[in-house]
Amino acid sequence: MNISRLKALLGATALTIVAAGAAQAGGFSRGTADTDILFEQGNFNLRTSVVVVKPHREFTVNGYADGTGYNFADTYVVPSAAVKFKFFDQLSCAGTVSQPYGGGVSYRGLGNGTLRKLEEDFTVTEYGATCAFKYEMGKGSLSFLGGLFVENVDYTLLGGSGTVSVKLKDNDIGWRAGLAYEIPEIALRAQLMYRSGTDVAAEGTTNGAPVAQGFAELPQSVELKVQSGIAPGWLAYGSVKWTDWSVNERLLLVLNKFNPGPNTRVNTYNWQDGWTVTGGIGHAFTDAISGTVFATWDRGVGTGWDLQSDTYTVGAGVSMKDKIGGELRAGVGLSYLTAATEDKYSLALPMTDPAFGFNRAVGNDWSVAVSAGYSVKW
Repeated sequence: MNISRLKALLGATALTIVAAGAAQAGGFSRGTADTDILFEQGNFNLRTSVVVVKPHREFTVNGYADGTGYNFADTYVVPSAAVKFKFFDQLSCAGTVSQPYGGGVSYRGLGNGTLRKLEEDFTVTEYGATCAFKYEMGKGSLSFLGGLFVENVDYTLLGGSGTVSVKLKDNDIGWRAGLAYEIPEIALRAQLMYRSGTDVAAEGTTNGAPVAQGFAELPQSVELKVQSGIAPGWLAYGSVKWTDWSVNERLLLVLNKFNPGPNTRVNTYNWQDGWTVTGGIGHAFTDAISGTVFATWDRGVGTGWDLQSDTYTVGAGVSMKDKIGGELRAGVGLSYLTAATEDKYSLALPMTDPAFGFNRAVGNDWSVAVSAGYSVKW
C-alpha cells in the first residue's frame, strides 16, 4: 500500500468534510474546530481554510407581510485556522479558530413574524486549545485528547419594519475530550470526540440603549470518525455525529430588561436531536495530487415549530502539494434541502402574544458550498 500517497490524501479528506458540514448545516451548525491537525506529521503545522455557502430557501406559504417568492437565506462564510506544535513524540497541542454555529436571514417589505423582522443574524466564534497525548499500543498508538474553548456570540436584529435595532454579545467557556487509535501502516484512524454545550446569556442594546438581553442554550455533541486504507492509494472514511439540539427550545429576546412584560419576544424551536452521517472515498493519483468524493445526510431537527428539515449533500475535493512544502486544497458541495411545514401556530392574524401567528412552509431547495485552504508543515 502506498502510504506516502495515502498521507497526502488526508488533507483533502478533512477539507471536504468541512465543506459538507457547512453546506448542509443541521440546526445552526456551520463548522468545526480543526483538531485533526494534531495527527499530521511535522513538528509545526499551520492549516487555514474558508468555506462560502450560498443557500436558497423560499416560502411557499407565508401569511406575513413579506409574502412568498424570494430567497430569505443569507450567504455566509465559515473561516477556520489551526496551528499545531509537537513538544515531543508523545505530546502535541493545537490552537484553533472556528465558527461552529451561526444563522442569517433577510426578509423583504414590512418584514416577517410578529416582530416584523427585516434582518436577523448571529455568529458564534470559537477559540480553542486542544492537546493529544500518545501512548504506543500494539501495532498502533492510542491518543488521549482534551482541551478548552471560548465562544464569542454576536447577535443582531433589525425589526419593527426597520424601527427596532438590537445588538447582543456574550461569551462562555466549554471543553472537549476524546480518544483516538491509529495504525499508520494502513492509514487507519478511529476517533471519538465529545464537545460540551454552552449557555448564552447575552447583554446589549435596543436602538442604542443598553437595555437588551438574550437567552438560549447551545448543544453538546459527540462525533465518531473512522478512516482506513483499503487498497494501494485508496482511502475510505466516514463519520457519525450526534448533536443535542433538543436543548434549544427557544431564544428569549428581551428588548427592555427594565420593562420585560410587553418587550419580550420568543423564537420557539423545540428541536429534536440532530444526526449527521458522512461517508467518502479518496484516491491518491500521484504523490502530489489526491482527490475525494463524499455524501452526507443530516436529519432535520424541526418538529413543526420552524422550518428545519432533512438535508442531503454530495461533494468532491482535491489536494495538490506544491514545491515549497505546502498543500493547496479545494472542495465543492451541493445540498438538497427538503420541504418543511410549520403546524404549531394559530391560523389567525398575528396577535400581541408572540405564540400566535401564521404557519409557514418552504419547498424543496438547494445550497452550494465552495471551499479552499492551504497548509504548511516543518
